[in-house]
Amino acid sequence: MEHKDFEALVKALCEKASLPEALDMLKASEDEAVAEAANALTGQFALAEVEGQNRVYHVFTDENDDGEEQEFVEHIMNVGDDVILFVAWFFYTQFDIKNRDTYAAAGRTYKQPKRS
Repeated sequence: MEHKDFEALVKALCEKASLPEALDMLKASEDEAVAEAANALTGQFALAEVEGQNRVYHVFTDENDDGEEQEFVEHIMNVGDDVILFVAWFFYTQFDIKNRDTYAAAGRTYKQPKRS
């Protein structure tokens, strides 16, 4: 995907109101690799209320250090957060595109989360 196409896609995704809408747009992408990656993620998200917030998690299975299948859970964003969080996560996890590059394509500044 050329940079101008990536930039146009990221900007269009950032106009979506929620993760499901953005994921649907990714699944319909003309770029075959993007559509395939988005389709592979279908059904791997879960909502959970934690500390009074509705959080969106990516739930997947992978081999642990002992070679056994194990379920892993990764916090993506909270319901109501800016969809850029999902968009940046998607391109980083699926295509190794740095968060700051995805934010730059959207015309935004990436701020590194503070460590707790």
